[in-house]
Amino acid sequence: MQEALRDYRDAPLTGELRATLGFLRKLTLEPDAVDEHDVDAVVAAGVSPQALRDAIDVCVGFNVIDRIADALDFAPQSPEGLAAGAHMLTTRGYA
Repeated sequence: MQEALRDYRDAPLTGELRATLGFLRKLTLEPDAVDEHDVDAVVAAGVSPQALRDAIDVCVGFNVIDRIADALDFAPQSPEGLAAGAHMLTTRGYA
């Protein structure tokens, strides 16, 4: 796992996962450069169109949240803040 976080291109991953991560990297960093050839390459690596759509959905969700957090200068919660929030949710619920 740590190898994949450092650089997915050199990590011991399946070809399908490596192709998907490469596609998502390009989608994140160069969205205007993504075209049908990129999709075809991922599908040729063995990724189903549905699996690629699912990966894109997750990627887009994270990218939107990340960009909003950057725009609003959000700071990550401290471990203590996360623990307090988790305690509140598990004892009082979401409402």
